[in-house]
Amino acid sequence: MTIRIQTRRFTRLTNAHRKKIENHWCAVALFFMFYNFCRVHSTIKTSSAVAFGLEDHVWTIEELLGLLD
Repeated sequence: MTIRIQTRRFTRLTNAHRKKIENHWCAVALFFMFYNFCRVHSTIKTSSAVAFGLEDHVWTIEELLGLLD
């Protein structure tokens, strides 16, 4: 439900659709990385990756986009 609400690709308002599935998968992967590593969740007061012990700090957007290079 979170993906559908926060990602406009999943709320279809017209008959148009994405032609390249690779672009769709990249957008979904980028959303998941942001959601788990950058976004501070209100219930746990940190990111999911920090809460599970995968990281020691909440990532910035610059760190996330640095992976694209």
